[in-house]
Amino acid sequence: MYNKIKNMWGIFKDNNEWNEKNVVGFIAFLVMVAFALLDLCTGYLGKDLVINETIYDSFTWVVLGCFGIAGAEKFAKK
Repeated sequence: MYNKIKNMWGIFKDNNEWNEKNVVGFIAFLVMVAFALLDLCTGYLGKDLVINETIYDSFTWVVLGCFGIAGAEKFAKK
């Protein structure tokens, strides 16, 4: 159990196989998908889901920023 927790924090080290920007972007994308599904479910039930536009736009910018930077790094190898 301790080894798994230790390995989990290893993704934040400088030398690893994970791209942290992709991880953060994917999590933000999952939150946006959850908002969309919840909005569909509440709309089907006849209720309005109120989501602060600033928060949703922030998740959009995080997704675009993370995947954009990760994509640019892929093509701009040293």
